[in-house]
Amino acid sequence: MITSFQMRAARALLGIDQRTLAKLSGVSVPTIQRMEASDGNVRGIVDSLTKVVDALNRAGVELIGEHARSDEGGRGVRLRQPGPPQVS
Repeated sequence: MITSFQMRAARALLGIDQRTLAKLSGVSVPTIQRMEASDGNVRGIVDSLTKVVDALNRAGVELIGEHARSDEGGRGVRLRQPGPPQVS
């Protein structure tokens, strides 16, 4: 699961807008907008959500789940590698 807060934070870490995330993931801009407008966990079609999470992972963002190991605890995101994502 990914929260709307994680999704926006991941985009901020990468320095990309919703349009770029849509291109990276192969989903539409309105889909990204709906996902980010969710309260709490992102709601949507599983395939679209998987595409977005995969795109963020490829771009170097690590999503930290609720019970995943994190020194400070809680959900979040962190950058695995520096550099902007490349849009094909």
